[in-house]
Amino acid sequence: MKRKLQRKLGFISFLVVLSIPCLVNATVVGTVDVQYSGNYAYESISVWGGYMFGQTVDAGVYKFYKYDSTGEGDLWSNGYLSAFCMELAEPFTVNPITYDVIMPSDGPIPTTLLGDSIGTEKAKYLQELWGRYYDQSWATGDTFTSKQNSLASVFASAIWEIVHEEFTGNPLDWDVSVDGSPILSMGFKTTDVDSALANEWLHSLDGTGPMADLRTFSYDGRQDFLVAVPEPATIALLGIGSAFGLIRRKKKVIS
Repeated sequence: MKRKLQRKLGFISFLVVLSIPCLVNATVVGTVDVQYSGNYAYESISVWGGYMFGQTVDAGVYKFYKYDSTGEGDLWSNGYLSAFCMELAEPFTVNPITYDVIMPSDGPIPTTLLGDSIGTEKAKYLQELWGRYYDQSWATGDTFTSKQNSLASVFASAIWEIVHEEFTGNPLDWDVSVDGSPILSMGFKTTDVDSALANEWLHSLDGTGPMADLRTFSYDGRQDFLVAVPEPATIALLGIGSAFGLIRRKKKVIS
């Protein structure tokens, strides 16, 4: 009975959040035109969180084909690029789409309970997670070993844990096997990955590791994606953000 009540409360909260319009502004530093082209290393896992109740999702590296850009979007050459999903609640599209390029700290907003954006603190943990543990082999070639697929899904789960769970101030409290949100399925958990390894990675984040240069590809009403700025980054292009940057209300959903 208690579990049923929790599920009802979670679903009601989901409906309430969906009824609240997105009023958050973000500084746009560029755009990219991309189309989904499949996956690199990944596994299908069941998740609870992001308003999901055991649904199956692809956890790992998404493959996009980039064909146009403006501003800091020019940091990525036209062609294939890799990315990780950031928010579970938004639908995914295989159609061509123009994403805004923003800083990870500006979004996304998985629930209204967590504030207006990810914020600088969580963004730094994402940077360190990527700097310490991302493996380029997960996005190289067309076939992947079971170990590569498993590690990519562990990495994706760690991203979702950081994004979706309320941060207590102590990375040791992160646990991908437990939904730590006050209302059922508003945080994140999974039972299908190596949770011990995911938690080990999360618990090691102390601000002393390498920090990756990351951006978010953002479109309101569709999943946002976390991407790394290619190396070596063109320093001159980084100045484009201030010239190109503008404050905008996030786009409406386009079917």
